Amino acid sequence: MDTRAQPDGSHPAPLPLSAATAGRLREIRLRLLDLHKALLEDSRTAYELDRGRIPTNATLLQLVINDPWFAWLRPLSETVIRIDVMLLPDAEATEADGVALLEQVERLLSPAEGVEPFAERYSEALQRQPAVIMAHGHVRRVLKQVK
Repeated sequence: MDTRAQPDGSHPAPLPLSAATAGRLREIRLRLLDLHKALLEDSRTAYELDRGRIPTNATLLQLVINDPWFAWLRPLSETVIRIDVMLLPDAEATEADGVALLEQVERLLSPAEGVEPFAERYSEALQRQPAVIMAHGHVRRVLKQVK
């Protein structure tokens, strides 16, 4: 963002979120939802091996919200929510906001730079679960298009 002062001493208004960046955010959002689903299924399998079968999707939802077993997924969930909020029609998101959010996704999905314990659990899932590897690849491809 250009923060240089104008001749009158004022600063230029931040650029609004561009249609191109909004489109990239929509695409990233869809890919992140696929990734979240793959990670959730992987976590569900591990949970059921350790603690027994989860009988319903409603029970799973309650566990995802309340059980520490699934808490590591929150950074990804929160990122999707931040994208949703940014894309609301009445949001006053700027281009800089959109770019920063895309950069956050990049950092989150880079285990060496990621948020603990998300980074550790994510790295483990990438090593054992083909569906996670595929979904990760799809997100990375969209991120590459952004650059």
